[in-house]
Amino acid sequence: MTTARDRWLDEGLRTLATEGAAGVRIDRIAARLGLSKGSFHHHFAGAEGYKRDLLARYEALSVDAVESAVAAAGVDASTRDVLQVLTARVGADHAALFRPELDVAVRAWSATDGEVRAVQQRIDTARIDALTRVWQRVVPDPVEARRAATLPYLVAVGAAMVVPPTDANELRALYELLLGLVPGSS
Repeated sequence: MTTARDRWLDEGLRTLATEGAAGVRIDRIAARLGLSKGSFHHHFAGAEGYKRDLLARYEALSVDAVESAVAAAGVDASTRDVLQVLTARVGADHAALFRPELDVAVRAWSATDGEVRAVQQRIDTARIDALTRVWQRVVPDPVEARRAATLPYLVAVGAAMVVPPTDANELRALYELLLGLVPGSS
């Protein structure tokens, strides 16, 4: 069951993705949801509390998407198998893994807001750390494993940042090209 609090946060993320940080206005979100400002104040400690909770929701979704894809491959899966699961999840069925409009909006917001920048840094670090653990299975040097993990991550960030953003099908095709670079691939 979706609570009113969840609706506020979900609509805030949708608004952020479509209108940027300037569009995240409580009165406009309340009108779209058909909820009162009283409902907002019941669930959040003002605009700053909402911002913190919105960023926490975005961070959790962003990190969980990568972690759950890695876990779905299984603990004994090869690096290639894990990367194939991640590649297969780039698309509409797994939108939390690649949400270019939301990614661009949060990165733009992070340029002017230190709190948002800290959240984005934690997300980037957590995602690259998860991918590094996958790569360490075939690349024993930790520095090289991190580089191997960073390359596909930068492809995803770049795919979101180009105008217009690369669509999920094209990004998936790019990742399939990169799969051939995985040690032990044929």
